[in-house]
Amino acid sequence: MCCNCCNRSYKNIFLKLTAALAMAVAAPGAWGADLSFGGSRAIAVNAEASTGLDKIYVVENAVGATISYPSASASWSKWGNTGAAYAEPVTATVEGNNTVYRIADNEDFGITVEDADGRMHHFRIVNYATHNVEFSDLSFNEEDSDCMSLYINVIPLSQNENYAITYYTINGVPRTLDRQYVLRYSTLAYDENAKAYNPVDKEVHYESLNDAIRVEKPLCDTQFSLSGDRFADEWGYAASAVSPTYITNAVEAYTYAEKAERDNDNEQKDDATPLGGSAPVDISFVAAVTDAAQFTEWQLSKSPDFESFELRFNQTELDYSFTEYGTWYMRFQASNADGSCDYFSPVYEIFVGESKLVCPNAFSPGASEGVNDVWKVSYKSIVDFECHIFNRWGTKIISFSDPSQGWDGKYNGKLVPPGVYYYVIKARGADGHKYDLSGDINIIGFRQGNGQSSGSETE
Repeated sequence: MCCNCCNRSYKNIFLKLTAALAMAVAAPGAWGADLSFGGSRAIAVNAEASTGLDKIYVVENAVGATISYPSASASWSKWGNTGAAYAEPVTATVEGNNTVYRIADNEDFGITVEDADGRMHHFRIVNYATHNVEFSDLSFNEEDSDCMSLYINVIPLSQNENYAITYYTINGVPRTLDRQYVLRYSTLAYDENAKAYNPVDKEVHYESLNDAIRVEKPLCDTQFSLSGDRFADEWGYAASAVSPTYITNAVEAYTYAEKAERDNDNEQKDDATPLGGSAPVDISFVAAVTDAAQFTEWQLSKSPDFESFELRFNQTELDYSFTEYGTWYMRFQASNADGSCDYFSPVYEIFVGESKLVCPNAFSPGASEGVNDVWKVSYKSIVDFECHIFNRWGTKIISFSDPSQGWDGKYNGKLVPPGVYYYVIKARGADGHKYDLSGDINIIGFRQGNGQSSGSETE
C-alpha cells in the first residue's frame, strides 16, 4: 500500500472517530445510561448538551454511598475539576449484572463509565452534605438599597455556609447548579380594569444565594420569606426564614391622559399631536399612585425639560382646558413622605393650533335637508366668539356665542324669505388674534310646487 493511501486511510479513521466523539458530546444520555445509588438518596438533574455530561447527580450524603451502573463489564474512571481528560481509573466491583463503585471521600467529582463496546458516559456527582445551607434570619441592608432596589441580608446558622454549587463540564469549565431558592413577598401591580394598584404576591427564584440578595423594592409594606433549596425541599428539610415587616418608601404611579373629542362639522381638525388640536383642547389627566406616595402633583410647563412651571395642581385627577396657542407639556410627580424617592411620569405633549375663521356668504335653508341648509362659520382654535345676524332693516334675527352653532334661516320658527342678510362677528383665537368681521349672507330661494318662492317677509 502506498504512503498516500495509508495517509488517506488513517485520515478517514480519524474523521470517523472525531464524528463519533462529537455526537456523544452533543447528545449526552443518547444511550440511555443512568446511575443508581445505595446508602443515600440522590436526585438526578439533566445537564445541558454543551457540558458533555449525561446527568448530574446530587447525593444527600455521598460518603459511604454506592453508585451502580447496569453493566457487568463496564470500566470506571474518576476525575476532578480539570475535566474528563485527566480521569484516573478506579476499581468497581461486579454485582450481578451491575458494576458498583463505593464513594470514599466527601468531595464532588466526575465519573466516566465506559461500556464494553467503547461507549463512554460522563456524570458529575455532587455531595450535598458539603453544600447544605441553613439560614436563620433575614434583615434589610438599607445602606446599599435605593428607591428601586432592596438588599436583604441572609443570615446563616454558621459562618461557613456554601451558597453556590459549582460543577464542572467534561472540559473542566465551571458551571453553577440551579438550587431554586424562592423568595416570596407582596407588592402592588396596576390593574387596568380597576384603574388602581392592587396587592399581588410575588416570587423570585435564585439559583444560589449570597450574603445579600437584591430584589425589586416592594410597593407596599410586606414581609419576606425565603425557602429552599429544591434538593432539601424534596428531601423534606428545606431551610426557611421570615423577615420583619418592611416599611416601603418606594413610589410608583400609573398615568394616562384622555382628550375630549368634539364632532363639530364646521371645526377644522388639527391633529399635530395625539393630545393636540383646535382650541379649546380639553384633557383629563389621571394618576393612580402606590401606598408610599404622600405628595402628588400635575405640573404644566412651556418647556419640555420643565425648567419652569406655568401651573401646578396638587391632585391626582385633573381636567384642564388648553386655550392658548403653542406647545404645552404636562407631567405627574409623586414623592414619599420625606422626599427621598420620586416618581415622574412620561411627559404629555399638547399642541394647540393657530386660529382660523372663515364666513360663508350664501346658503339655501329648506332647499335640501342636510345640504347647505345651515349657515355656519368654518373655524379652528376660536376661544371667544359672538355672532349677530340682522335683516336689511336692522332687526336682529339671531345671536349665538358658540362657533359650532349656526343659523337655520328661521326667525320666530319660520323660514325667512330669500334675500340679503348681514352678520357681525367678534371673536378671539387661541393665538391671540382678534376677529372683527361683518358681511352679507345671501339666502338663495327655491321654487315650491305652486311656483312661489319659499319663506315669508320679516318685518
